[in-house]
Amino acid sequence: MIDRPRPPRRPDLPARRRPDPASGPEPEPAADAGDGVRLQKALAEAGMGSRREIEGWISAGRVLVNGQVATLGQRVGALDRIRVDGHEVRRTRPEATRLQVIAYNKPEGEIVTRKDPEDRPTIFRRLPRPKSGRWISVGRLDVNTSGLLLVTNDGELANRLMHPSREVEREYAVRILGVVPDATLERLVTGVELDDGPARFDGIAPGGGEGANHWYKVTLREGRNREVRRLWEAVGCRVSRLIRVRFGNVSLGPRLFTGNWRHLEDEELNGLLALAGMERPRDPRPRRPRGLGSR
Repeated sequence: MIDRPRPPRRPDLPARRRPDPASGPEPEPAADAGDGVRLQKALAEAGMGSRREIEGWISAGRVLVNGQVATLGQRVGALDRIRVDGHEVRRTRPEATRLQVIAYNKPEGEIVTRKDPEDRPTIFRRLPRPKSGRWISVGRLDVNTSGLLLVTNDGELANRLMHPSREVEREYAVRILGVVPDATLERLVTGVELDDGPARFDGIAPGGGEGANHWYKVTLREGRNREVRRLWEAVGCRVSRLIRVRFGNVSLGPRLFTGNWRHLEDEELNGLLALAGMERPRDPRPRRPRGLGSR
């Protein structure tokens, strides 16, 4: 396996400065601002989406607080009324929400979105109804990529796992048309310049195959758009199939067939929360036996 030590991690960015009270009140303060939380955090805890996604909604003016257009960084309390696209958000206390994470084996041809203008099939058509909130995908797989996709009803967990600072490792099985020279494999772990900056694999290992097609297993710690495909294409290789087989400590496994989903095992869930720097919340309700789900 070709592997290279990773460069030292960036030092943590300094904490954001809080607004100076002497400069005046924040825009649209919460009714109980002393106990309030940031709007994007409140909506993420309500299972509306990841913080990054919600920040886009706020910037686009899609979120109202007490009838006024919300602003980024605004704090809200329990008495504030929040609407997204005209629909009121029913908020629950974080401790009253039952955390759910499922692993889904996405087939090729499905897209990771709720609605598609072209009416293509989406992953959410196959998933069960969550016990609370709504499903949020932990990152995306493009329409031509299959394999492991984690889905949760906890926006904070999704946001942390997707954040670049967490450097959660992803592993893919890649089928390449033709034989790849050793020098080309070396370039892929040393670094290749893409249109959005330099990128590289953390490791490459042969995965078998014969004839015109050869499989490789690659790992990386970023989630840029189509990054795996773009890296191979940048060195002149053609990807004929791409499957994500692992995200962090969770593996696809041989029993989860295409189009099926399963609940995470306790050990998997605890490991995933550790990667996100979160503690497991107390489950307010008894849990049902785990099992596999299908189409």
